[in-house]
Amino acid sequence: MKRSSKIILLVVISLFVATGVLFYINKSDYNPNPKYKIGEPLDSLNGIPVYYNGMVGHTGVRNTAPDGYNIGMKYQCVEFVKRYYYQRFGHKMPDAFGNAKDFFNTSLQDSTFNAQRGLMQFTNGSKLPPQTEDLLIFDGHTSNPYGHVAIVAMVDSNRVVIIQQNPGPFGASRDTMQVVYDGLWHIKRARVLGWLRKVK
Repeated sequence: MKRSSKIILLVVISLFVATGVLFYINKSDYNPNPKYKIGEPLDSLNGIPVYYNGMVGHTGVRNTAPDGYNIGMKYQCVEFVKRYYYQRFGHKMPDAFGNAKDFFNTSLQDSTFNAQRGLMQFTNGSKLPPQTEDLLIFDGHTSNPYGHVAIVAMVDSNRVVIIQQNPGPFGASRDTMQVVYDGLWHIKRARVLGWLRKVK
């Protein structure tokens, strides 16, 4: 075997091993942030806590409500928003499964009912602005194909503040994003698909 072929083979094997190690660390209970323990409360909204999850890909046991409703895998972003809506509003999504990005039905028009989630759906670029306690849905990307979901904790004419679970081991539980109105309401952040709202 030529020297260049050996080097290429060594590089390929090294990348394969490194990918496997990173996948294992991300899925395991490995915690790179000694400031927190997995499952430790970090924040709360209306008395409902956000818990620390460690690595983004880490999943604990499934959280189910006393009536058997699937809340989600501890302590993923989906688990927080579904637990919040269940405890705060008694809301159970008709489709109780799916990744964060699946909460948003891209085939629906703006300001229509999302029957899978039992919530009104608004496209980023909506006739109506986001409101407090809306669910904010993010599309997936290369390093996170599952997307992300958070809750709007505060909103005014030019910004929203979200509260989120599982932003990463060093991520913050709150994040602020700009809101602009140009005839339609837009949240100026990459991959924001839109927001979902409980009809009261």
